[in-house]
Amino acid sequence: MATQGTEQTETWITTVIMSSILKDHEVATSLQSQQHKVRFSESVQSGSVIFPLSGIAFLLANAQELFDTPGEVVHDRIQKFISVHRNSFLVIVAALHGPEEWDLMFRIQLRFLGSNLRIIPAHNNADVVKSMLTVTKATCKPHIENILDKLLQAKMYIVENSPVWKTLEQI
Repeated sequence: MATQGTEQTETWITTVIMSSILKDHEVATSLQSQQHKVRFSESVQSGSVIFPLSGIAFLLANAQELFDTPGEVVHDRIQKFISVHRNSFLVIVAALHGPEEWDLMFRIQLRFLGSNLRIIPAHNNADVVKSMLTVTKATCKPHIENILDKLLQAKMYIVENSPVWKTLEQI
């Protein structure tokens, strides 16, 4: 179902709580330039980006830093993060996701299997912002209702215009 010329270009603005360590980070600058209400806090975990209206939190991590940090420290940091946040995402940034990076993600995934942690690979800070906003917007209450309405409309359109249903009606 295509909408011709009726697509709305509404601006979506939300509140973001970020770790104070990210104050000069490109992700913070990008979110602020998109008019999101960014608040910095000393009380959230280092590297955290929290979208309170969606109930989602992201932990930003550079792949190289994860390689350089002992495994127990990385696991403790992630464990602390997922114990605080119900919907948690670990965003691993690497310019190239080669075998070492995929192995790192696989090991983290195995270690936290069954938890509420999901891993998002990103190549740069623009990917990080795009991924965070996509996930957050899709789970934000007003937008999830719009998505569900559009899915219901698409389902009705398919059923109404399906040759299978027309054939069944003729029988």
